[in-house]
Amino acid sequence: MDMRTRIASGLKDAMKNKEVARLSTLRLINAAIKDKDIAMRGEGDDAGVSDADVLQILGRMVKQRQESARAYEEGGRLDLAERERAEITIIEGFLPKQLSDDEVESAIATAITDTGAESIRDMGKVMGALKGKYTGQMDFGAVGPMVKDRLG
Repeated sequence: MDMRTRIASGLKDAMKNKEVARLSTLRLINAAIKDKDIAMRGEGDDAGVSDADVLQILGRMVKQRQESARAYEEGGRLDLAERERAEITIIEGFLPKQLSDDEVESAIATAITDTGAESIRDMGKVMGALKGKYTGQMDFGAVGPMVKDRLG
């Protein structure tokens, strides 16, 4: 089942079960996907949003909510921070399982070997290989410095 179908199915279930918070979050996901669809059509790409694109959208939405939750906590708005965390949980339900630290290390080592990377100049190739294979399964903001350390 593709990502759009899973999200649409989740949306219908949330409507039937009257899960207001879940319904709201799933509508936001659908809106983000439709925005990306429209942007791609404007660029002449009629194929639409792929599952990889949806994973990127979901990953970006999680990151935005994490930043918002942190800002709300710093501002003393714990109720709003909690709402952001609830949305993160709902969004993460559609993302693949996150890799453990050991699995991330192994994936980095494999990507370096597969791409033949030897220096920091090859970092783009390694990150491209990781993003192609592990989108939504690891935090690339944290992985970048790890790759840099290995190649540097």
